[in-house]
Amino acid sequence: MFRRAILLGLMASAIFFAGCSNKKVNNPIADVNSKQPDKVLYDRAMDAMKHNKFDVARLSLQTLINTYPDSEYVARAKLAIGDSWYAEGGSAAMAQAESEYKDFITFFPNMTEASEAQMKIANIHYNEMEKADRDYTHAKRAEEEYRQLIMQFPDSPLVPEAKKKLLAVQEVLAEREFMIAHFYYLRESWPAAIARFKSLVDTYPLFSGADEALYEMGSCYERQADLLSRSKIGEAAKAPLVKQYEDKAAASYAQILTRYPEEDRAADARKRLQAMGKPIPKATPEAIAQNKKEQESRGSLSTYGKMMLNFKKGPDVSEAAKVGEPTLVDPKQASAPEMVRDATASVVKALTAATAPATTGTGTAPANAPAPSSAANPATPSSDVSTPTEATTVPSGGAAAGTANANAEVIKKTADDTAIPELGNDLTPPSSSSAGTAPPLPPTQVNDAPKANPPADGTAASTDTSKSAPTADSNTESSSKKKKKHHFPF
Repeated sequence: MFRRAILLGLMASAIFFAGCSNKKVNNPIADVNSKQPDKVLYDRAMDAMKHNKFDVARLSLQTLINTYPDSEYVARAKLAIGDSWYAEGGSAAMAQAESEYKDFITFFPNMTEASEAQMKIANIHYNEMEKADRDYTHAKRAEEEYRQLIMQFPDSPLVPEAKKKLLAVQEVLAEREFMIAHFYYLRESWPAAIARFKSLVDTYPLFSGADEALYEMGSCYERQADLLSRSKIGEAAKAPLVKQYEDKAAASYAQILTRYPEEDRAADARKRLQAMGKPIPKATPEAIAQNKKEQESRGSLSTYGKMMLNFKKGPDVSEAAKVGEPTLVDPKQASAPEMVRDATASVVKALTAATAPATTGTGTAPANAPAPSSAANPATPSSDVSTPTEATTVPSGGAAAGTANANAEVIKKTADDTAIPELGNDLTPPSSSSAGTAPPLPPTQVNDAPKANPPADGTAASTDTSKSAPTADSNTESSSKKKKKHHFPF
């Protein structure tokens, strides 16, 4: 019995000490490895995202943000909410992800993750980008977002990748501009084509087809010069504008030789300059080396890749340059209406100068001299035909005045059919009276009532109304009767 009592006492002591030891180990306050509740929520959200439970993850992250606003995990939770929408995919989810990323950049602009959020915003639009002949909304947005990343976070390690993707986006936008300009080129709408080509070359100099754009732009200038030279405008008026177009064409060809000397159109540009009699520039070694690097960095699709491209939404960016700096700020875009207005103003100014009143006699007409009238040179009686008058005398400057008058007559007769292509028909300068020519007389008034002659004997005129009144002339008197309208087939 004694031994049994001792054994039971030892067992009870062991059970007591063992129970006390387990209670201390399981105490969360005493455990050094215990986690804070905000960290628990964050870890639970990350685990849910790994298993693609995005709704559960967003619920945990939002609870963390609302319950513990001062937690060190708030910024990470805000970014993780955007990541959950980004990973879920879909148009609506991407829109939510962009909104969350923008909020993160607004509230935490100095964190290193801010550049990452900006990069993901740009990638959203990059992945949604379509081909050059389709809607370019996402391509334009991607260009803006990549530019924002490069300029707002210049020290970020993501900048090199952003520049490469920006070059790919600008290749698509440049191809779109080229397609529009080429359409105008085929339609022979020269100012519109020139405006598009010029904006393309100035904004996207690393475009793979920049040399082709410059060559077609030079051809547009040449076509305009050729059409203007064959018009019926006087040589003094059209010669300066023709030279201006030829010089611009030569400048376009010269830019191919100096900036893109290794491209396919360099040989054709050299031939055009030789045909025009213009000097042929030489490219510097630096320009040649730069152009070679650009060519080596470009890729190309295989035959299989080109076939599969027809079944893809995205564009082909394999020919985009991988070297060089992308354009971060767009230069001033060329405007076709402005070019047309400037060219028209140049033609009108030249025509006005060519048809200005020439000097007559030995002196020059004063600036404020009154217009010549018919009273200045009274007509000589017809009986005195042997006396010479001013009308038959040719002054010393008559040849110049005659030439000016002849040019004015040509301009008046051919104002409608001398229109320069895309310049309009309003080319006739203000008319001016030539020296020694009387202005036309005003039209005879026909609405005055005829006045009756008084009788010879001085008696009053008869007021007898029994006599019939003279018949009204329908061409000279107005009537309240509505006239039939004439419809002209315009």
